[in-house]
Amino acid sequence: MQVHPVQPPAVLLLADGTVHYGKAFGKIGTTTGEICFNTGMTGYQEVFTDPSYYGQVIIMNSVHIGNYGVKDDEVESDTVKIRGLISRNLEEQYSRKMANASLETYLQMNNIVCIEGVDTRALVAHVRENGAMNCIISSEILDVEELKKELAKVPNMDGLELASYVSTKEPYTMGDEKSPIRIAVMDYGTKQHIIHCMVQRGAYVKVFPAKTTIAELKKFNPTGYFISNGPGDPAAMDYAIETVKDIVKENKPTFGICLGHQLLALASGVETFKLHHGHRGLNHPVKNLLTGLCEVTTQNHGFGVNPATLKNAPQVEVTHRNLNDDSIEGIRLKDKPAFSVQYHPESTPGPHDSRYLFDQFIEMIKKSMN
Repeated sequence: MQVHPVQPPAVLLLADGTVHYGKAFGKIGTTTGEICFNTGMTGYQEVFTDPSYYGQVIIMNSVHIGNYGVKDDEVESDTVKIRGLISRNLEEQYSRKMANASLETYLQMNNIVCIEGVDTRALVAHVRENGAMNCIISSEILDVEELKKELAKVPNMDGLELASYVSTKEPYTMGDEKSPIRIAVMDYGTKQHIIHCMVQRGAYVKVFPAKTTIAELKKFNPTGYFISNGPGDPAAMDYAIETVKDIVKENKPTFGICLGHQLLALASGVETFKLHHGHRGLNHPVKNLLTGLCEVTTQNHGFGVNPATLKNAPQVEVTHRNLNDDSIEGIRLKDKPAFSVQYHPESTPGPHDSRYLFDQFIEMIKKSMN
């Protein structure tokens, strides 16, 4: 029988002074970031590689994480994007024969500092009550006073521009280049399965770096535009807001997801704000106000569209609402062929209730070409 080596101790310190003790997992070291939690029970590898989590330390609510290992193709980007991981039980052994490696090996290869043995139910309740805040995990510095000094150096997520750090450095294409459906993607941290959902519906897609100009986008001769998800504060992305304004002026079908939803709102005169503790998980109920139907959605965002500022933009119509807190989950422009949702319709991981939005986007493009 394989015996796991003795795990070193680890400490988790929150900005409000809360301390949790546990055991080290993954890389031995120190990491910092904004603490958040995900309510999903599966899909941990897709979550860890989602660029929208860049700069964050994530609590996984499920008691056991890692029990089916990791697999090379179950990723949303080429590397793990979270800064750190907190869990009740992180499993080294796994049951799935198709898996390529254990979770611990995977996290070590990606230099991710983790802590397990934490009462995550109590920790999540604390974050829900007190809101998102910075934290630090260490398995090399165990002195709390020293950790406080290190944590004080960490910038707050509010006002932080991060999309340019995770965006592609060079443009790339996917799909059949002979397709008449040509979608220009603004990459602010896009998930790979979002691109796949468009390619599977017959689109030829070109993904552009975050700071690409409208002039460069137009050289691709797109029949539609996509504004991607990504990390950080959308209000800190002046360059992206201006680009989205330019895209909307093109009067071509435009679709935004998550950060892209927030950028479309900002480009239309509606403000965004930082949520108390964010929405992250696979089980968030949303109502489509246009059809009256409800869908269970995958979500990952710490900012939202401010409903109090809708009066500044009469051309903006709310199309979706969150049934937990009534927050805005979707909008469309009355005078332009542009729409967006706050959640993730590609749903990797998660239920596929919302993939119809990709069908709607492709149909909009086809109709605009006639």
